[in-house]
Amino acid sequence: MDENFGRAFAKSQIGAGTRLPTGGAVFLSVKDSDKDLIEAPARELVAMGFSLIATRGTAKVLESKGLPVTVINKVLEGRPHVVDALKNGEINLVFNTTDGAQALADSSSIRRAALTLKVPYYTTMAGAAAAALAIRALREGSLEVAPLQSYSW
Repeated sequence: MDENFGRAFAKSQIGAGTRLPTGGAVFLSVKDSDKDLIEAPARELVAMGFSLIATRGTAKVLESKGLPVTVINKVLEGRPHVVDALKNGEINLVFNTTDGAQALADSSSIRRAALTLKVPYYTTMAGAAAAALAIRALREGSLEVAPLQSYSW
């Protein structure tokens, strides 16, 4: 609970043991039906100084919106690929939505690496948007604990 959703979501992530980055690089790879929705969180992260790394299809959409992005291989496309970048500490946040059995299988190694390396990983556009708002809240200042009575509804 907090004065806005971004702050409240940031607290929820801290409570769940997820440490959101306040800078670095975000990896984006989204299914076709989410491509129109990725611009807003990506733009928010770029405004905060994050760099964008994306698979070819997602990168093409981001570039068409005027966002700077570096293309990276999917795991099946060969090295260097996204899992290599995760293991090398080059990715601090992951937004990955999938559609279909092949895409889900492709993303399993990304999920495994992110989990092992404690890199926050969001699999829905709602989660990606919420994470961007939470990171903005974290960058704007500390999150205080307050009694329920202090919140006016």
